[in-house]
Amino acid sequence: MKIHILDKTPSLLNKFIAQIRDEQVQKDSMRFRKNIERIGELLSYEMSKSFQYRNENITTPLGTKAIALPQNNLVICSILRAGLPLHAGILNYFDDAENAFISAYRHHTSEEEFDIRVEYFASPSLEGKTLILADPMLATGKSLSTVFEGLKQHGTPKEIHLACVIGSTKGIEYLKEQLPKNTTLWIATVDDKLNRKGYIVPGLGDAGDLCFGEKL
Repeated sequence: MKIHILDKTPSLLNKFIAQIRDEQVQKDSMRFRKNIERIGELLSYEMSKSFQYRNENITTPLGTKAIALPQNNLVICSILRAGLPLHAGILNYFDDAENAFISAYRHHTSEEEFDIRVEYFASPSLEGKTLILADPMLATGKSLSTVFEGLKQHGTPKEIHLACVIGSTKGIEYLKEQLPKNTTLWIATVDDKLNRKGYIVPGLGDAGDLCFGEKL
């Protein structure tokens, strides 16, 4: 698996990462969602540099110009519900992509142990396409690997891109073993630790709750 960690090169991205981590700024849920969307746009821009391109002639009022345009047939798949603002940011840049939505949540068998349950799939065919799996939080890596297993029934993608906001070193190592070799991870920032409940430290908390409010 190829890995691109965007904040290794300081940029405006750092401002958005700082704001989604800041517990005072987090109180503004609209701002939190917007910053996740912005990060999705930046991830998409960097990701686009790895796509396949072909020159096409574009007619202007005064002539023609050959421009290299992307040729990838994209499917953006988001994990509900925290993935929605990230999905919006990616779709802002890849506006002609097909879309898929998957539900995945932690089912706790004890305070520290859990499995991942998937109960909803809505996906086009993935056969031969470029799959972008979007999930803001890459903690243990179990959600992304479980979702990918479920998506196999929809076909085999040509290549896979993971778009994440914050991840853990342990989660990334787990996905290296679980996902195909033609997978590329695009992630804004990485923290080293998980707590005993499998949450990223220092992380930012529960992205879904911060976007849309606490759940029962």
